[in-house]
Amino acid sequence: MGFSLFNFLSSDVAIDLGTANTLVYVREKGILINEPSIVAISRKDQEILAFGQEAREMVGRTPNEILTVRPLKDGVIADFELAEEMIRYFIRRVQGNRLLRPLVVICIPSGITEVEKRAVRDSAEHAGAREVYLIEEPMAAAIGVDLPIMEPVGSMIVDIGGGTTEIAVIALGGIVTSISIRIAGDEMDEAIIQYMKRKYNLLIGEKTAEQIKCAIGSTPPYDEKKTMLVKGRDLVAGIPKTVELNSKEVQEALSEPINSIIEAIKLTLERTPPELSADILDRGIILSGGGSLLKGLDLRIRDETNLPVSVADDPLTCVVRGTGKVLDNLDFYMKVLNKPKHY
Repeated sequence: MGFSLFNFLSSDVAIDLGTANTLVYVREKGILINEPSIVAISRKDQEILAFGQEAREMVGRTPNEILTVRPLKDGVIADFELAEEMIRYFIRRVQGNRLLRPLVVICIPSGITEVEKRAVRDSAEHAGAREVYLIEEPMAAAIGVDLPIMEPVGSMIVDIGGGTTEIAVIALGGIVTSISIRIAGDEMDEAIIQYMKRKYNLLIGEKTAEQIKCAIGSTPPYDEKKTMLVKGRDLVAGIPKTVELNSKEVQEALSEPINSIIEAIKLTLERTPPELSADILDRGIILSGGGSLLKGLDLRIRDETNLPVSVADDPLTCVVRGTGKVLDNLDFYMKVLNKPKHY
């Protein structure tokens, strides 16, 4: 592109700005940051106290004067100022030369509006980017798992993140059909929280719900029996309480969000042109994102669709790896990007 030395000095970056985690890839250096998308601030003067992992350790344990905030909700920016500060913080952590402004490629959910795209672009520009390119998450995930996106064959990717599930059929460098639903890892955690309230009158926090999901969470036909002691607050007596939870109960708790994801996959398949449907029949569905690690999910989708289903290698980093490949080969991937717009 004629400015490789400039790019190197300015540490151009690719960012997977996720609802749950933010991952940052730096040109020629790889993934340097993988931290929770959380900011801790002071209620009194709105001063920022911590970002990322440090802020996550405070979640549910802070005194009244400290507030932990997730600047992104359902895959889009919910708090513009905090998102900007968080992006600035992560960019500065990887910047080799702070005098030079980096080029930034950021992935976004496929279903967001032009206004939401503009919010992401503006946040990155205000955080110090000289130029911002946006790439849709399912496209980035497909590139990250080395699907032949530029060829005249259909590839189907299901990326289950923290805030959104992105389902897309890709061919010839474009998204042919896609559905983005705001049901993913966070909704699964919330479903567990509500289940514990209903069945045990036990109030648990987000971190505990996530631990339950990761430790004993699954969906049929997976049937390994596991149990876990869960600590929380008794909603009736108001005192701490421990209950034993089994994997069958967690399956029951997760049934609604899992069913919603499967219905969205089926709807995407219904909207797929027949020639590409034939390709998917041969090539199958690829799962990526943290939600794809839920035990039994690949088998459940296979049973529901009668299609081959496989989980990508290292599904948590698929999107940022794909975004990084786009950054490293910007000329080649120009077709798949949302170009910068001047408003």
